[in-house]
Amino acid sequence: MTIGVALSLQDRIDTTVQLSREAHEAGLRSVWFGQTFAYDSPTLAAIVGREVPGLHVGTSAIPIFGRHPLPVSSQAQTAQAATGGRYHLGLALGTKLLTEAGFGIPHERPIGRLREFLTALRPLLETGSADFHGELLTAATPLPAKVPGAEPPVPLLVAAMGPQALRVSGELADGILPLLAGPRALAEHIVPAVTAAAEAAGRPAPRIVAFVPGVVTSDADTVRETATDSLAFYEQFPSYQRVIGLSGATRAVDLAAIGDEETVAAEVRRYRDAGATEVVFTATDLGGEEDRRRTWALLGELAKG
Repeated sequence: MTIGVALSLQDRIDTTVQLSREAHEAGLRSVWFGQTFAYDSPTLAAIVGREVPGLHVGTSAIPIFGRHPLPVSSQAQTAQAATGGRYHLGLALGTKLLTEAGFGIPHERPIGRLREFLTALRPLLETGSADFHGELLTAATPLPAKVPGAEPPVPLLVAAMGPQALRVSGELADGILPLLAGPRALAEHIVPAVTAAAEAAGRPAPRIVAFVPGVVTSDADTVRETATDSLAFYEQFPSYQRVIGLSGATRAVDLAAIGDEETVAAEVRRYRDAGATEVVFTATDLGGEEDRRRTWALLGELAKG
């Protein structure tokens, strides 16, 4: 199992590069960047991967609404070429709230759109060509769309947690990026569903990249209070409400790994035992710089085995 961290999108690019270098030096394998309305995540990942040789970089995750497979493929292949094959592309269904408020387009038929998006995108990433004419989108290449040096093909991951999204992801993607899905939800619901779908489609076992909020700290009560407010954002969305409940939790903060080194290490092992092939810690800065460094030091040690 490999271990990485997700970085905040609130810093300047130079600061992000420095933090990524620090993560790599601590022994972490990867850094991941979300996609909001600010930074372009694949571009940021390409810069970081270029500046920090050996470090894997990923996007978690680009909402498919408001995007099209052709430019997403161009972004991903460019990042892959710039990093020497260390870029990982994550896609998401997005939410009705942000899609309709931000783009002014209806958040309709998300599973159907995901299936068509992945069907069109995979050949673009693998061969640089596509000839897909679906019900919801068209993606064709009258001009070549292959980026020189974008090898191997960019891994394609989906922030999937619901049954239908897991089925489509198992059939068409290389893995999933669950967030706030605890070990119980992974072991009993998520991993079996996506693995069965991949097997039925004749695909390899999927990557399970579990995103886990966590901080190593001596002041767990204070950090947990901060995390309660920070993670409450996710509780307004039905998909997260569902997976939090399947995890045996009531609040998002209940799934945060907060405590001393022994406590957090035990949580990492629980995710591994539940089927996670990779763990990415998020919100490691909630307790301040000292706790962040302490968290990364532990994760780096765990990554070395």
